[in-house]
Amino acid sequence: MKKTICIILIVAFVALFGTSAYFIYDHYRQEEQQAELYDSLADIVDSAAETEEEPTEPILYTEEKTVLPELAELYQQNSDLAGWIRIEDTNINYPVMHTPDNPDFYLKHGFDKEYSDYGCPYVQENCDVQLPSDNVVIYGHHMKNGSMFADLEKFKSQDFWQEHKTFFFSTVTDRYEYEIVSVFKTFVYSDSPESFKYYHFVNAEMPEDFSAFVDKCKELSLYDTGVSAEYGDKLIRSEVIFIRWRRI
Repeated sequence: MKKTICIILIVAFVALFGTSAYFIYDHYRQEEQQAELYDSLADIVDSAAETEEEPTEPILYTEEKTVLPELAELYQQNSDLAGWIRIEDTNINYPVMHTPDNPDFYLKHGFDKEYSDYGCPYVQENCDVQLPSDNVVIYGHHMKNGSMFADLEKFKSQDFWQEHKTFFFSTVTDRYEYEIVSVFKTFVYSDSPESFKYYHFVNAEMPEDFSAFVDKCKELSLYDTGVSAEYGDKLIRSEVIFIRWRRI
């Protein structure tokens, strides 16, 4: 009887070890695949930007606008592309997607539309990057290996912000630079009185609404940037550390 129990336990442990080993292997395999995917996309964008060559046949995005040359190849690969975000001295150098009819698709899918725990940065469904909305909300995972939006944590340091007061976000058709207005952390998915549901604010119905929103962001700031925003400015809000940006 004892021998039988021992055999059963050995088999169980072997099965458990095998399963654990598989998940560990799969995790690192996926990590490597995602790193290769986004590195290759960044190389395409950087190479096209450096050459500054216009495509032979510009790609029409609307009747008035064409796709930026550096994003043309990526847009042809995946028309869900909404733009590209880059922050110097961080790992943040990624495509940004938008699927209004399937809001959280890129929460668990990469740029190539394959399933991925890493996902791909994406815009909240009711935001418009082309108009743009008063507040464009961009979501991204905080990955333990430092990828995706994990490096937003660097902005906890006022010294880091001092050296990185602006960043770049290009839509599919236009290049923009944004100035950091506020860096803060907050509860978002709870009924706590301290919760600040930033994602509810997309467009201000009145100038007072815009001012109240910016004032709340400034109130929660980890430090004073000395920068504010006025009605008519356009903001971007990004996940993980809540950094309020305005276009300049």
